[in-house]
Amino acid sequence: MVETEAELATLIAAGGSFDVRGSGTKQGLGRPVRGDTLLDMSAFNGISLYEPDELVLEAGAATPLATIEKALAKNHQHLAFEPPNYARLLGVKGSGTIGGIMACGLSGPRRLKAGAARDHILGFRGVSGRGEVFKAGGRVVKNVTGFDLSKLMAGSYGTLVALTSVTVKVLPVGETEETLVLTGLDDARAVKAMSLAMQSACEVSAAAHLPGIATVLRLEGVRPSVVYRRDRLAGLLAEFGRCDVLAEKPSAKQWQQIRDVHPLCGDENRAIWKLSVTPSLAPGIVATISGQLEARYFFDWAGGLIWLSVPAAADASAPIIRGSFAEGHATLMRASTEVRATVDIFHPQTSALAGLTTRVKQTFDPNAVLNPGRMYKDV
Repeated sequence: MVETEAELATLIAAGGSFDVRGSGTKQGLGRPVRGDTLLDMSAFNGISLYEPDELVLEAGAATPLATIEKALAKNHQHLAFEPPNYARLLGVKGSGTIGGIMACGLSGPRRLKAGAARDHILGFRGVSGRGEVFKAGGRVVKNVTGFDLSKLMAGSYGTLVALTSVTVKVLPVGETEETLVLTGLDDARAVKAMSLAMQSACEVSAAAHLPGIATVLRLEGVRPSVVYRRDRLAGLLAEFGRCDVLAEKPSAKQWQQIRDVHPLCGDENRAIWKLSVTPSLAPGIVATISGQLEARYFFDWAGGLIWLSVPAAADASAPIIRGSFAEGHATLMRASTEVRATVDIFHPQTSALAGLTTRVKQTFDPNAVLNPGRMYKDV
């Protein structure tokens, strides 16, 4: 275990390749790492700054997400991008760390309204693959001139920098929440209903469709506002049938299950994919896939995100899934280690984007010593 940034920099600069790891709960995401040395980052732990009035928090990258959420809850605040807990999906224990969430760029159902994880990171500290300690960003939202390196860290899977601390924006929690429930809608009608809801002035914070179960729309805020918007939205959606209502506690439970992908976690032998597509195209995409595979699925982000479960296969059915749409991208979120070592986990890049990715990688980690192979076979 390394305990200081100086020690970390010296170790990386000395050479070798490293498996960068905090709590280890995200090891099942991405390709298997080919690092020779385990780089235990768990010492970079603890909240170093929290200013509720300024809506800012800074913590060591290995600080458990549960610790941060507990501290924020005391002041009725939260991480508004709704970080998911993939413990059940990946067969691990614990919700992971703030650094892991940011490194993997993971966001929950509220992404539609609050933005993605990358929109909430204000700054970071870390050590590059060159063995250089550096920091970027700061403690306020409007502090960036030039390129915003903080956002570049979100979704880099630890392949650019070994993060030691992150600074994030936090926001107040709504006083209450309720969820409107529509039943009996097929995929196309559900997407139409969700689209209408998102285009309305009702400030829907999440929209999902669970085929054969329900189409759900969440409203958050102060109680009088939620009640008013709920009734108004029910009127707007009258053509789709009766709207039932989930009160605060059952609503929160429903969205936690959607956030953490529980509807598809039953059979651990099946491969799980995440498809980001144009919402209006989602019903046609799943119809195409279902015509060739025994597929289970649900929609989040008003149809812009398809969670998909398919039978285990040597190629995780990647050609069929990626061949079902022309625009968007598909990420393999769960499969065996053997499959993840051979299949492209992340959607194949265009030549222009691949060139840009290579140049960024060479800038931060020219010798590919940090989490080698985690994102792409060659780096």
